[in-house]
Amino acid sequence: MASERITLKIPGPHGDREVSLSSPNRVVFPEAGITKHELAEYLIEVAGPFLDANGNRPVSLERFGGTIDGERFFSKNPPKGAPDYLEEVEVVYPSGRKHPQIVLTEPATIVWAAQMNTVVFHPWPSLASNTDMPVELRIDLDPQPGTDFADAVPAALEPRVKTSGNRGLHVFAPIVPDHEFLDVRHAVIAAARELERRMPRHVTTNWWKEERGERIFVDFNQANRDRTMAGAYSPRALPHAPVSTPIMWEELPGVDPRTFTVRTVPERLREQGDPWAIGGGAAPGTLPGAVSIGTLLQWWERDVAAGLGELPFPPDYPKMPGEPPRVQPSRAKK
Repeated sequence: MASERITLKIPGPHGDREVSLSSPNRVVFPEAGITKHELAEYLIEVAGPFLDANGNRPVSLERFGGTIDGERFFSKNPPKGAPDYLEEVEVVYPSGRKHPQIVLTEPATIVWAAQMNTVVFHPWPSLASNTDMPVELRIDLDPQPGTDFADAVPAALEPRVKTSGNRGLHVFAPIVPDHEFLDVRHAVIAAARELERRMPRHVTTNWWKEERGERIFVDFNQANRDRTMAGAYSPRALPHAPVSTPIMWEELPGVDPRTFTVRTVPERLREQGDPWAIGGGAAPGTLPGAVSIGTLLQWWERDVAAGLGELPFPPDYPKMPGEPPRVQPSRAKK
């Protein structure tokens, strides 16, 4: 027996496109009762701000074979049978290997991703026009055991901030794309160390969990090439169907990230608009308000001169120049 299938008509810059959605009544979020069709309709409703934040970039799709409780896997390159309007761009991974990666450019491509059982969208911080030069400096504030979302709020010092969709906060700062990933990583480390100096009881840059304590960890390794965060307005694979949601600075002290879900965010956008709304006037390849990371790189050089150098890279990275041993301290002492 053929599976149930519906066709959605998706308006876009090139006119309406028809996207076929198989098994529309299959439940994706069991606790919330959200189906594949409802998830697709959510993505249609938020397509404008979603593409403003995540479009025209390499993106990885976090896909599920059934519900969010089941098996998950990542798609980076366009699969066979992808529509001809789905774009791709060649990117270089940390190993030096090159490979095409998906680029979302119009609403129909997002709905196609939902048809492919995508729940979470992970965009790069660089544009498809120049994948080696990030246009965003991203700071991941990750609450450690004994801390929660409220503890991360004081550490969110930059104006462009969003809930992670889980327990933490993501701080995004638009930057001029004149530095490659390693420089941007060093800028993030410099900012993290300065934040740690100012809030030593609340913030840590310790890579090893055994040294973090009950503090907010600034995950500097999220600034590396091929490391991504859930994009703005992307759902997260959690029971109540939360959404990684841009928020206003003044909302931070009293915000409850659990209230931002697939079912509530469209109404929030209709009532309040998009806090990250992108206007005109930006130079090509940049975001409005983009700034230089020059000062942060000066802080990096200052700290290097003071004896603070490179920090550990993720375990799947090749050994990097100046990197300390990748051995957790308790084992190194033994």
